[in-house]
Amino acid sequence: MKKLESTYRNQGRWKEAESLQVQVTETRQRMLGEKHLSTLKSMEGLALTVWNQGRWKEAESLQVQAMETRQRVFGEEHPSTLRSMGDLASTYRDQSRWKEAESMGV
Repeated sequence: MKKLESTYRNQGRWKEAESLQVQVTETRQRMLGEKHLSTLKSMEGLALTVWNQGRWKEAESLQVQAMETRQRVFGEEHPSTLRSMGDLASTYRDQSRWKEAESMGV
């Protein structure tokens, strides 16, 4: 499912990719738990697909949830947490939310 979703995403077939990503994320949450790295990666992939459709608030919500979970599980300075923070900073920047982007980036 993940590979098919990736194919759809690479073809710009956002709705089809999103549908599969939701299924993959929900399955991973159920089978692996919300704190598992694969679950968090799926959530961030879903956020990217939503972002590519211009649905900024939904993307931001998913990114915040993934980042906060990474902070709790891995700690503030873990590379995985820092990458999530950078992704969120980019989302803020793309919405011209300069202060929030700067704060998150710092």
